[in-house]
Amino acid sequence: MAKDALVSEDLASKFATEKETPYTRWVKDEGLDIISAHYVRNLNTVDLKPWARRGGKGVYINHEASRTSNDCYVVEIAPGKQLEPQRQIFEEMIYVLSGRGSTTVWNDQGHRITFEWQAGALFAIPLNCSHQHFNGSGKDAARFVAVTNGPPVINLYEDLNFVFNTKHDFDNRFSGEPDYFSGKGEQKGLLLETNFVADAVNLPLISAKERGAGGGHIRFNMARGSMNSHISQFPIGTYKKAHCHGPGAHVIILSGEGYSLMWPEGEEPRQYDWEVGSMIVPPNMWFHQHFNTGATPARYLAFKHEVVSVRNAQGVPKAWISRRIGGDQIDYADESQAVRTRFADALTKHGMTPRMDEAYQAELPTLPPKN
Repeated sequence: MAKDALVSEDLASKFATEKETPYTRWVKDEGLDIISAHYVRNLNTVDLKPWARRGGKGVYINHEASRTSNDCYVVEIAPGKQLEPQRQIFEEMIYVLSGRGSTTVWNDQGHRITFEWQAGALFAIPLNCSHQHFNGSGKDAARFVAVTNGPPVINLYEDLNFVFNTKHDFDNRFSGEPDYFSGKGEQKGLLLETNFVADAVNLPLISAKERGAGGGHIRFNMARGSMNSHISQFPIGTYKKAHCHGPGAHVIILSGEGYSLMWPEGEEPRQYDWEVGSMIVPPNMWFHQHFNTGATPARYLAFKHEVVSVRNAQGVPKAWISRRIGGDQIDYADESQAVRTRFADALTKHGMTPRMDEAYQAELPTLPPKN
């Protein structure tokens, strides 16, 4: 198992003043907890606290591996209520976990747009635009999860008035286009440039055999921001290739059931079981691998900052490239037999068998020579 690298109290005390940051102090002043785990069993049921300033309930999720690059929070809007308006000079991407409602976005020039959403919707807030979220039901609460690059911005300026109250329109991000949140977009290879996805759970994907198991994939650039996200799906009885990358990817399960393995190189994997609503945050350069043990295809959404993507000279993420040629992805041919045994055992409990033979064979024609 991975070691926690705990040291003596004497050594820890020498760095005590560096543990807190302007960002962590801000979250504390907001009256909210920070969950520092890299695994949350279900975002739909995670405990929330009253968030007086926003007018809802919330909790932050900020693992040590991602605390200075990006963060995550869950917020709930009571039936028939709304959150208070906010603007911020950092980016934010949102996935609606449950409920339905609407969001209004406006800039300092007075351009105002309102769009509706429901569970499964995915969208981003344009940089520094004022915005307000409304629950469209008088009976049921609405809950969403958001990922932002707030930590480095708050830590950089350490001036909350500047971060949340600066009047400036980034016209290249949003200039009042009436169809801004219409769901239209331009597909460029795997990348979809859009600002709104009405149903991320059922969005058509593009074949991505490089990640193994005949899965589908799509990447997003939303609200013309620097943060990015992607959706991956893989079939029944299959699993993805293991890979590693930089910190800050927040993996949210959209459909299916299964488990993930995570481990630092040279150590034994830890298993994290998941269901719809689970979230996994792989620590920096930890290998991780996702397995579908359910009766339906498994799909996940990964919110992340660009710092996650270590790329080669061609701009390809190394997490997509075989370790045999210097990448950070483990080919099926090079994985431990224990991986396959564990998967077969997990499927047996569900009365199923692996469907991986085709994936193993499909890899061979393009498999680089072993170094």
